[in-house]
Amino acid sequence: MTTTRHAGPPLVLVFAGSDPTGGAGLQADLLTVCGMGCHGLTVVTAITVQDTVGVTDVVPISTDLVSAQAKALLNDVSIVAIKVGVVGSYTNALAISAVAREYPNIPLILDPVLASGRNDPLGPEDVMAGLLEHLVPIATLVTPNSVEARRLAGDPTGGELSLDDCARSLTDRGARHVLITGTHEPTELVVNLLYDQSGRIREDHWKRLAGEYHGSGCTLASAVAAAIANGFALEEAVRAAQDYTWHALKSGFQPGKGQSIPDRFFWARAADSQPATQTTVAPG
Repeated sequence: MTTTRHAGPPLVLVFAGSDPTGGAGLQADLLTVCGMGCHGLTVVTAITVQDTVGVTDVVPISTDLVSAQAKALLNDVSIVAIKVGVVGSYTNALAISAVAREYPNIPLILDPVLASGRNDPLGPEDVMAGLLEHLVPIATLVTPNSVEARRLAGDPTGGELSLDDCARSLTDRGARHVLITGTHEPTELVVNLLYDQSGRIREDHWKRLAGEYHGSGCTLASAVAAAIANGFALEEAVRAAQDYTWHALKSGFQPGKGQSIPDRFFWARAADSQPATQTTVAPG
């Protein structure tokens, strides 16, 4: 008996740790890609114990199981984009890279998550080395916030390198594009900076929202992957993902005692969703 395959939504493969709150991690990635019209497939890299206040435990999934999950999916379905979040261990970063290198034409969006919003570590110390050595070199886009960008560039206190320098350190390692988000910077507006291997190519300014949000970085990176899966070029995907993320944060809710969670289905509940105040500034 032959099974007829029907065209459906674009397929996005997510590597990430499970977050039981649904605010960040695997659950946030799924909600985001679905909210943007894609179907999400998942490879679990770690199990976390956390609530909206913070993380109390992280247990990496075995590297063999991470590889097996990914290979089972990729041997069966046609993926349009890959998003990588928490990897859980150095060897998991290596395994994800090995799998992704077999599919060089699939865009890979890397959210280099190193710690929670409360600064709880999300893996052992060598995870950063795994990201830098194995995943940054094959990434279509890396999406650190400014704190993560400085750590990845070897300047965690921000005393030596500019954000332009931090981006250059990642493109020098092979990343084709870098989007550094400015939520942690002391500016009136949030300034997000996009780079390619020639330097800064885009600068977006967004109205700063009050409060703290759990999963904003996951939402942004997954939204870029979904936009690319929907056919957007990289720069347009970055702009569309920022707009989606800003609205999800603006519509966020506080289910527990800690941070608010973005509403990834804001569009389904909003009677009138107006675009955010946003401008694009040419570099230089």
